[in-house]
Amino acid sequence: MALGSNAINLALMPGDGIGVEVMDAAMGVLQKLARRHGLGLSTETLRAGAFAYRQDGTAMSEETFRRAEAADAILLGAMGWPGIRYPDGTEIAPQLDLRFRLGLYAGVRPIRAIPGVPLALAHPRAKEIDMVILRESTEGLFAARGRGEVIEDREARDTMVITRATTERLSRFAFRLAERRAAKLGRPQTVTLVDKANVFTSMAFMRKVFRDVAQEFPHVPSGEHYVDAMALDLVRRPWDFDVLPTENMFGDILSDLGAGLIGGMGYAPSADIGDTHAVFQPSHGTGPDIAGKGIANPTAMILSAALMLDWLGSRGAGQAWTDAAGELEAAVDGAFAAGLRSAEFGGVGTREVAQAVADRIP
Repeated sequence: MALGSNAINLALMPGDGIGVEVMDAAMGVLQKLARRHGLGLSTETLRAGAFAYRQDGTAMSEETFRRAEAADAILLGAMGWPGIRYPDGTEIAPQLDLRFRLGLYAGVRPIRAIPGVPLALAHPRAKEIDMVILRESTEGLFAARGRGEVIEDREARDTMVITRATTERLSRFAFRLAERRAAKLGRPQTVTLVDKANVFTSMAFMRKVFRDVAQEFPHVPSGEHYVDAMALDLVRRPWDFDVLPTENMFGDILSDLGAGLIGGMGYAPSADIGDTHAVFQPSHGTGPDIAGKGIANPTAMILSAALMLDWLGSRGAGQAWTDAAGELEAAVDGAFAAGLRSAEFGGVGTREVAQAVADRIP
């Protein structure tokens, strides 16, 4: 999808719970930014999620999927609800369906210390945390979704799938991301594959393919780390890591750990990117315990919108979109550096956080 000068068509999928609240807050900021930079932006709100399933019998209709597929980008709030499940007991998660059906293999999970946001680690270098966990999002252990089996009520089996084609794409994405980050940050970036190659054949295969691709990028430092050791080192020395490609389940777990280091899930944006489509959403869930209280932190949603703007700029929408992404991220940093506190830390609610960020945009 090469974008031209016409208006960008954005599919909004607020979803459930606090997804709706943070979407509304973030869109207010995004609309102000669009006016400032003259961004042609049209939006369409699409219904999907757990409550859609309870009411309509489908979590995401085929018509909704086709409209989302036709959009230039998809901005998603959060989906799922504890009391609403499929008959087999699994979660209502149309966001996973989007990843599989649109081929969104690169789950980009930035983990960055935001100036002024309280951090979990007391070490003075914690403020230097700035990495990307790159979660492969279409296979790995998640390939078993809907395909697991229970045998005679005595055992259950799920299968992990690692393919050369997807691992090559993920690895190249990681190295190219490291190149872009090195240019932006002014320092070399290391790509570190996170696996369990000492135990699983599939992981040893993933490491082999990763090393094959690494030879195409001899100027980018690279290496490997076992997932258990990485869990330890993300607590001991997270400032030492840059780009971390990994299997789907490992990335799911490590990205939550990473979010805990920088203030919580309310500060953790994400993007699921494929060759032609992309979905942008906060890493957090629907927050049933705080939904409707007006205290959900919209920062991750706002930063996910910044990732979307940057991606659209890279796809041909124009430099104004890239500039707007940088300005939005800077507005978030500026607001928190100036003393803004979200509700997690005894501060203000959803709309107040969004307004403080919007106030930083001229």
